[in-house]
Amino acid sequence: MPRIIDVVEAPNMGANDLVMRIPDNGSGDFRLGSQVIVRESQTAIFYRDGKSLDSFPAGRHTITTANLPVLSGLLKLVTGGNNMFTAEVYFVNMREFTDLKWGTPQPISLRDSELGFARVRGFGQYTMQISDPKRFVDQIVGTQGLYQTAQIEDYLRNAIISKMTDALGENMTSIFDMPKLMDELSAAVKAKVQDSFTAMGIALKQFMVVSLTPTEETAKAIDERSSMGAIGNMDTYMKFKAAQAMSEAASNPSGGGAAAGVGLGAGMGMGAGMAGMIMNSMQPGQPAQPAAAAAPAAAAGATPGVMTLEEAASYLKVTPVDIQAAIDAGELKAKKIGAQYRISKDAIDAYLAG
Repeated sequence: MPRIIDVVEAPNMGANDLVMRIPDNGSGDFRLGSQVIVRESQTAIFYRDGKSLDSFPAGRHTITTANLPVLSGLLKLVTGGNNMFTAEVYFVNMREFTDLKWGTPQPISLRDSELGFARVRGFGQYTMQISDPKRFVDQIVGTQGLYQTAQIEDYLRNAIISKMTDALGENMTSIFDMPKLMDELSAAVKAKVQDSFTAMGIALKQFMVVSLTPTEETAKAIDERSSMGAIGNMDTYMKFKAAQAMSEAASNPSGGGAAAGVGLGAGMGMGAGMAGMIMNSMQPGQPAQPAAAAAPAAAAGATPGVMTLEEAASYLKVTPVDIQAAIDAGELKAKKIGAQYRISKDAIDAYLAG
């Protein structure tokens, strides 16, 4: 004969237990007159055949037809008036669960007014409390089998990340605006997530966005954008990147393209020409002028007596930026005529000797 449960209680509910089921598996045998002990921050809900029937708040209760009207009415139909019945009892933890964490498993991709495209990671904390025990057991425990906070955190995180993506898209125009939008984002995400939590019988008490950080690729783009801040022109910035890429390709002996087709000198000339356009565009009051191509004489092995900055760079097999740095540091003497430098071979020989 199955053991009759005369005292129904969950005294050992832990701090991370959302729900405790009596019995652990199957249905228990109860009878009218049994005692139900519900502690503070608990609610007990009787279930039979997968349906929630009656609930008990904190206190000691005796199961009678008076305080269990739904279940007792059902018993008259299925037991012929016998005071024995089978059921399950779910003790729901009603305390507030704090310091729950969320984080983005994958970066969130966003349009950015400054960078064009950005990817960010985020994490934070939230506090929740079960507000509707019956709905929570129906929606989460009954269908998902989740009994502890560690089990439900992944389930709730998906709802948070979905709403976080919406909030970022609506409130952020550039990744550079993130530091001043943390409070606004926290409030916006909480408002969006609250409806999803309420549908599960959960009240979202507090929600915080602790950090939003760019991925390594986005951080690199931010550094490059900052280094070009003095230019302030995206068209010039793109020319700078093109010249940089050409110079890198030309300096790679095993590379293809210009290096393979017309030799290293031609590749360097292309990079030097593009860099020269940028340098000219930065001279105040001077329109951007295409720089002269690498000197044919230099490419052929001859050394002109006076060279331009780009010709000197091609001759030394370095970038025009390196030549400019040497001039600025006083290591290489050059005469500036208009917007262009003229460098004598003697000055270059002295530079090499030094």
